[in-house]
Amino acid sequence: MIDPKNNIDGVMDIAIANGKIAQVGKNIDPKNAVQVVNAKGMYVTPGLIDLHSHNFYGTEPDHAYSNGTSALPPDGFTFRSGVTTVVDAGGSGWKSFPLFKQNVIDVSQTRVLAMLNIVGEGMRGGPYEQNTNDMDSKMTATVAKMYPGLIVGVKVAHFSGHEWTPVDRAVEAGKIADIPVMIDFGGSNPPLSIEELFMQHLRPGDIFTHAFGQLDSREAIVDTATNKVKPFVFAAQKRGIIFDVGYGGISFAFSQAIPALKDGFLPNSISTDIHTGSMNNAMKDMTSVMSKFLAMGMKLQDIIKTSTWNPANEVKRPDLGNLSVGAEADVAILNVRTGKFGMFDYKGYKIETDKKFECEMTIKAGKIVYDLDGIANPIYPPRAPRPTRTH
Repeated sequence: MIDPKNNIDGVMDIAIANGKIAQVGKNIDPKNAVQVVNAKGMYVTPGLIDLHSHNFYGTEPDHAYSNGTSALPPDGFTFRSGVTTVVDAGGSGWKSFPLFKQNVIDVSQTRVLAMLNIVGEGMRGGPYEQNTNDMDSKMTATVAKMYPGLIVGVKVAHFSGHEWTPVDRAVEAGKIADIPVMIDFGGSNPPLSIEELFMQHLRPGDIFTHAFGQLDSREAIVDTATNKVKPFVFAAQKRGIIFDVGYGGISFAFSQAIPALKDGFLPNSISTDIHTGSMNNAMKDMTSVMSKFLAMGMKLQDIIKTSTWNPANEVKRPDLGNLSVGAEADVAILNVRTGKFGMFDYKGYKIETDKKFECEMTIKAGKIVYDLDGIANPIYPPRAPRPTRTH
């Protein structure tokens, strides 16, 4: 059992009752249990939290990630990789959030949180995301405050202008609503300075996603001439800027990640940026991204922390990402497979490794929602008997 919040890293049992963690300890007697899961040789962790996901799916072909066909229905792509909570990163804006809540959040078994796009129309692509007239700090913050704990941040993405307007308006909304801002930064030519972004525009607790990207339109954190992390990046992380993986389709390169980890720079959170364009390419899913960091030498315990407890705190939801007694029973059971595996990025750079994560089981609110190999006994718990009725 690995529970970073409670500094637990050892062989333990967990008892679950009424959807909550009821007991944690060694050798809990299973005689009163209606169902037992044998996780011997596996890792039991809090349910994984994907901090950067795209789930505002719909039927509008020209709406991209905002009620469009580029986003994904969460339940089909979460539980099979141990994810119990996703944060939709800017699919909806203040104008479209009610539709997102009605059509996706309210009907999903996965816990779906949201970062509002600073663009009122949301992540509709094209000219919509370049319209600074639709970047309203006050309305974004007003809607965010209507849904505390559900709307957990403000998102900036895909802006190609050489100006700071989207960032500054998002930060202003974040200040009013007391929530962090997530920045998908880049697109301008020449690229804007990430040092200026970190030190002059963002606040401690704000999130820089796609941290290991290497694109011509975005300044990278590793100096490609020296293969060293730029000194101000360490200073920014120490200041409280959050560095999130946000793997995506073209937003992660081994040429950044390998030297960064070698230089002692670790991400604060691991996330997928999953959408229809990334899930069948180099990214695939949460356990695949975690496996790449394991292959690059990141400690397994740090990988679990950056996939559970860290992201929970980054969106101010410390009730999540832990296995404390009384917490909602969101649990991932992971196996580390051994063999010969190849892992590549979108540029085709490949590394080989002998270990990778595989999700054996996912439990959401005390209910088994994914069981890869039938490790529950019985597979389906007996139903409570119906009360006897007399006439």
